[in-house]
Amino acid sequence: MKTARLTAAMAGVVALTVSACGVAAQSGPDRTADQRLTDGKTFTYAVPSDPGSLDPAKTVLTVANGVDLFLYDSLIDLDPHGAPVAGLAEKWEATTTTASFTLRKAITCADGAPLTAQDVAANIDFAGDPASRSALTGGTVKAGTKAVADDAAGTVTVTSGAPDAFLLRNLGSVPIVCAKGLGDRATLAKGQHGTGMFTMTENVPNDHYTLTRRKDYTWGPGQWQRTQPGLPDSVVIRVVPDMTTTANLLLSGEINAGAVTTNDQQRLRAQKLFHSDITSPIGELFFNQAPGRSGADRNVRRALVQALRLAPVGKVLSGGNGFAAKGVVALEPRPCTDDSLSGKIPGFDPAAAKAALDAAGWRPGADGIRVKDGNRLALTAVYGTQLGPTMAPAAELMQQEWKDIGVDVALKGVDSPGISQVLFSTGEWDISMAPLSIALPSQLVPFVSGAAPPQGTNFAQIRNDGYDALVAAAASKAGETGCPDWAAAESALFGRLDVVPFANRIVPVFGDSARFATTSGMLEPSSIRMYS
Repeated sequence: MKTARLTAAMAGVVALTVSACGVAAQSGPDRTADQRLTDGKTFTYAVPSDPGSLDPAKTVLTVANGVDLFLYDSLIDLDPHGAPVAGLAEKWEATTTTASFTLRKAITCADGAPLTAQDVAANIDFAGDPASRSALTGGTVKAGTKAVADDAAGTVTVTSGAPDAFLLRNLGSVPIVCAKGLGDRATLAKGQHGTGMFTMTENVPNDHYTLTRRKDYTWGPGQWQRTQPGLPDSVVIRVVPDMTTTANLLLSGEINAGAVTTNDQQRLRAQKLFHSDITSPIGELFFNQAPGRSGADRNVRRALVQALRLAPVGKVLSGGNGFAAKGVVALEPRPCTDDSLSGKIPGFDPAAAKAALDAAGWRPGADGIRVKDGNRLALTAVYGTQLGPTMAPAAELMQQEWKDIGVDVALKGVDSPGISQVLFSTGEWDISMAPLSIALPSQLVPFVSGAAPPQGTNFAQIRNDGYDALVAAAASKAGETGCPDWAAAESALFGRLDVVPFANRIVPVFGDSARFATTSGMLEPSSIRMYS
């Protein structure tokens, strides 16, 4: 089955993902047990927000990465335990600094042109070039990474621009686009020139996207076979922002799949609908530390955190279906399971929060809002509406608790493209409630260090020397051997309140007349099987 790709993304904003072939947790019987696998059907899938640009090397949106899985394949995939299996490549080997891949034979592009080793190398070179401003640069592909192709042998040899503890998983997850797309990236924004199982045949932003299965596609992940029964002939991805509507469409048979985190789950479970469950982050705070922003002062960040009852906020965010975070990596399978968070975030203490604001020079004003140098402590907090209806009430709860210590916070709810625009373009924000969905600790690096947008993706403009030093140590140790260093690096971020993760949740993706696997926040296209 196709695995969800390693790509950094904010759970609805930006996202990194690695996944497995197995179907995720499914409790109890479902009604597909009485149905038969059926060929030639259309799989209709509801997503909560428009994906915007589909250029897989440019987008930082989870919903866009999910659509791209249908269109662009990667060099390797992963089994349920995180071990590599064949993707576009049939053989591979890697250290922390070099890797090589041998391509499968007779792979073609959506337009019928052969995929060459040079095409693959060009994809990696683009992601490794900081001038390309690729969303993959830094986290998935280290800056300065270079690839050399041998078209006759079908091999690609890569030298990483810096040591990478997870080099094989990272390079192997780069979405590969074809030569025509590399020459005209505007076409990639519309989902063209792919190497994946489907092609884009209709693109109606904010409404729906229609994809058609390629009959010449024979190189699916692992042992995938094109003759397997139940494969859909086409896929329709519908933009459905409201989860109650998604539930209604599932019950009426108008769609085959959609995530539902609201109380509407009860209706779907009562009808014994299949569901595949995902663990994902839901509660995470970032503070804008750009020069001139209040969040650049650690005392202000401390005050904003100590003003909050994070456990109740997490309960509201998750709809009661959540649990405390242990670190920044929530997606499975996780290579590192260390608890890097416990004891690092200060607890609820309004008196200490007010003292921290005093230390930062913010004094109570006539209306109770803090002032300094004639300016009120007025901040803007952004959150993603695509994460569900719990975001607004949770944001309002935090808004009131911040007001109680004298901080006037205006709330701004926007969809996935809107969050991306605010964080990575305009920079007009102070508090972000948009969580990062990452599968490897190394994929956090470009979001919390390095260059700020537009040159990089360090959207909060974090500068943490302790984190950078620990990352350098961790990156030189292959795979899980560096996990203690990765945990220490994350703890360095939490100690300075650069990132404050506090809640994860279980997200069921329900299916009607279909089964599929979902891992790391994404539905796996090659796992879809249709029933009637």
